[in-house]
Amino acid sequence: MHLSGLDLNLLVVLHALLETQSVKLAAARLALSPSATSHALGRLRETVGDPILVRAGRRLVPTPRGERLRPQLARLLEDVESLLVDAAEVDPQSLRRAFRISTTDYGERVVLEPLGHDIHRRAPGVDLYGLRSTSLASDIREGRCDLGVGVISGPPADIEVEDLFEERFVCLLREDHPAAKRRLTLRRYAALDHILVAPGGTPRGVADRVLEEHGLHRRVARTVASFVVAPRLVRGSDYVLTIAERMARPLASQLGLVVMDAPEPLGGFTLKMAWHRRTQADPAHRWLRDQVRAVVTDMGGNETR
Repeated sequence: MHLSGLDLNLLVVLHALLETQSVKLAAARLALSPSATSHALGRLRETVGDPILVRAGRRLVPTPRGERLRPQLARLLEDVESLLVDAAEVDPQSLRRAFRISTTDYGERVVLEPLGHDIHRRAPGVDLYGLRSTSLASDIREGRCDLGVGVISGPPADIEVEDLFEERFVCLLREDHPAAKRRLTLRRYAALDHILVAPGGTPRGVADRVLEEHGLHRRVARTVASFVVAPRLVRGSDYVLTIAERMARPLASQLGLVVMDAPEPLGGFTLKMAWHRRTQADPAHRWLRDQVRAVVTDMGGNETR
């Protein structure tokens, strides 16, 4: 086999097929029709002399040869991208691109909101689509989102992760709440009635696990699906809301609430950014990640990259 007789674009198609194990998903990722993608798979099978992917129910599964090709092909395409990246500079003013970013209410308020303002000014042709992901690694791997921003643990090897900043928990109470007069110990905190942001409606969170470790229990009197509603319920009740500090401060100022330090054992979390390694060298994706880093720097975030 000679390279002159091989359509190297087929390798891009093969990579997408091996990653998604689906003609439909690979076609969507590559902006091709399913029939064109299926035809490319047929040509690859002839070239390689192996089925590469075979049907198992509704999915395609790789043959042993396909399994061996997957990591080799990923490294090869990354090397090819690296060869070209210096010649491909991004002009934000002329960039026309849509990016899908998976995050939570917190990520939208703290990161995506200022990111959107900056991009609107610097790159008016760039669109940002926010979404909620129930399986971030799969959505990034299969091209349903370009970037994830959130609390991310145990990512698979093909997902790149970068720490953005450390966040801590605080408590929001109404101004004349009796508990606002003294420091919140863990025992005093447990004795209060709580409101919890829980999109699934389950009245348990990080605080409950910490309390149980100390032999304590709290009453979660209300759950809501969004941080938009929760602080307003705090304003007119004796509830306390445990919330990330960067979100709490502006809300307290707007609604006339008190911000108190949460008991020390509650700690906080690390906000992270995640993307697929196939976009590591892509100039537009690198530019987007740089804009996120710039937003974090402007807010005084503790970057650890």
